[in-house]
Amino acid sequence: MSVDEAGTEHGDAGADEPGWDIDPDDESGTAVVAAVGRQIKAWREAAGLRAGEFGAAIGYREDQVYKVEGGRRIPRPELLDRADEVLGAGGKIAAMKQDVAEVRYPKKIRDLTKLEAKAVELAAYVAHGLHGLLQTPGHARALFEARQPSYSQDEVERMVAARMARQSIFERSPGLALSFVQEESALRRPIGGTMEWRRQLERLLEIGQLRNVTLQVMPTHREAHPGMDGDIDVLKFKDGTAVGRSHGAFNGCRVTDAKQLRILELRYGIIRA
Repeated sequence: MSVDEAGTEHGDAGADEPGWDIDPDDESGTAVVAAVGRQIKAWREAAGLRAGEFGAAIGYREDQVYKVEGGRRIPRPELLDRADEVLGAGGKIAAMKQDVAEVRYPKKIRDLTKLEAKAVELAAYVAHGLHGLLQTPGHARALFEARQPSYSQDEVERMVAARMARQSIFERSPGLALSFVQEESALRRPIGGTMEWRRQLERLLEIGQLRNVTLQVMPTHREAHPGMDGDIDVLKFKDGTAVGRSHGAFNGCRVTDAKQLRILELRYGIIRA
């Protein structure tokens, strides 16, 4: 599954931005991007090219090159490939794609993905909408484009790519136990239009057929239940530890305390039943 949903147009002065904005609060990500930018600049100068000449050769403007070299933009994989070819780096620049593969996604998504990768069990109830692990790219894109204040299209594509990257969890072998409870109302809202709605429902049917996945629907006509005040997520790990979160409990903060986890598990168990 490709996670790079955001394409880049090359070959003229109107090329798209060469990457994604770097979060200044993401210290580790900022350090990686700065190091990659310095390497590109060093190779460019060693090749005797000015920034404008280099930009023209790879299909980007001079100011865009400076952004990447200055560590102010996370370079896309396509830029690193083209830079490697133009500068004759013999794969050394292209190899840095591995270094930026994770930091192109927001830090909170990277942290969540790491937790999900370590989990042996995931339980989730979603009060509104569909769980991010269940969404199609078109569904996720429509949600991000509807947000206010509005995101730039670059930000939308970056977040869609990050959300799709998390779905590699379904490809794990052996697979972890996944349990989802969705509100019926979320399945009836045609997010992204009729055709995207159809694709989303087909995706849910596909996921629901996986042997390690349980997908349940809470009927809208059901009376009050313990999840009425917000989502519930619980991740369990091989060493017996767990982490949970609920929008309606503990101020929405992530919890690891055994007593607090039991409360979330109790609520989720009643919801499933």
